[in-house]
Amino acid sequence: MSVFAIASVLIVIAALFGYVNTRFLKLPNTIGLMLITIVMTLLVLAISYFDTTLLEQEKLFISQIDFQSVLLDVMLSFLLFAGALHTNFNQLKVQRYPILVFASLGTLTSTFIVGVFSYYLFQIIGLDVQFIYCLLFGALISPTDPIAVLGILKKVGAPKILETKIVGESLFNDGVGVVIFLTIYQIAKGGGQVSFAHISELFIVEVLGGIALGFVLGWLTFKMLKSIDDYDTEVIITIAAVMGGTILAQKLHLSAPLAMVTAGLFVGNDTVRESAMSETTETYVDKFWELVDILLNTVLFVLIGMEMLVLTFNKQYIIAGVVAIPLLLIARFLSLHYPVKFFAKKLDFVPHTNLMMTWGGLRGGISIALALSLTTEMHRDLFLVITYMVVVFSILVQGLSLGKVIKKLVK
Repeated sequence: MSVFAIASVLIVIAALFGYVNTRFLKLPNTIGLMLITIVMTLLVLAISYFDTTLLEQEKLFISQIDFQSVLLDVMLSFLLFAGALHTNFNQLKVQRYPILVFASLGTLTSTFIVGVFSYYLFQIIGLDVQFIYCLLFGALISPTDPIAVLGILKKVGAPKILETKIVGESLFNDGVGVVIFLTIYQIAKGGGQVSFAHISELFIVEVLGGIALGFVLGWLTFKMLKSIDDYDTEVIITIAAVMGGTILAQKLHLSAPLAMVTAGLFVGNDTVRESAMSETTETYVDKFWELVDILLNTVLFVLIGMEMLVLTFNKQYIIAGVVAIPLLLIARFLSLHYPVKFFAKKLDFVPHTNLMMTWGGLRGGISIALALSLTTEMHRDLFLVITYMVVVFSILVQGLSLGKVIKKLVK
């Protein structure tokens, strides 16, 4: 199938499932689409016991989609820019220090804790997995997914000060998590040939370089928007900033996710908006990026649900996935414990911030995309099954109950 045909099929399916969710289920889009897609996939599997035609056609369709490339190289930049554009910059500025610590030190700590937990878990259930691969799993599963988090937090009525922490951390730890993953991936592939100095340099250049590029892109976009007053052209300029910035980041080997988050925050800043955009332009820019956000989210979570068909399930993998879910929640709680404790009094955190951030730290498509990039030697099938189970639990169980948890703990 052509790229256009694949995109058309996905959007038609997403539109139909979105209609069913909005008309009947009335769940947050992220949750509803995931649930409907999984149910439909299970129906296809059930029908395959009598006739495999539909299953084979769906597997053929999925096999033609490079999920990793589509998400990491195309969709992610648009989604992160849109998310950052609509984030409360003033609240984010006040909470910048804890957010940066959560996104950097918290993600690194979680990676190590998950690596240790999973290493011993695999030994107990009889799976021989080297520690470096367990760390690789820790790196791909530790970042919370801003795409899932943003879609659900809009519906649950979280206190703004808490919402800013969860959203801000998700926006930044996504980029940091990808860099940590790629760093450990190089170690896993290169063994002793990769020096600590080289890895440190790679990490620093990717992270700081990505943020610096984002500032430059944001500043250039701001200057161009300020010099004209034509909403059509100004919307196109923001699209160009995302697409051109992503290609530039990839060519320079910088973190494109961090560049897009930084650029989105710069352009979305109230001060920049007021001085660079007319009221009409601001409305059109906001509405355009809201539509992009909704469209790509819809397609993404349909894709995540359909990916179930390409997984290799066996008893040990399923046991590992079930046990990994509580272990990952514990690891996230522990990784946030000291940072939350350190900043709680200084910045007037709401009670039980750690518990709410732990339960609100949803995993999504980014973790699946990173798991798909693993090689067979890195236990790709095992980590894909575990990641998929964690993502489904995260979105369906944590996502559906997040509002109730927040209301109960904030009282």
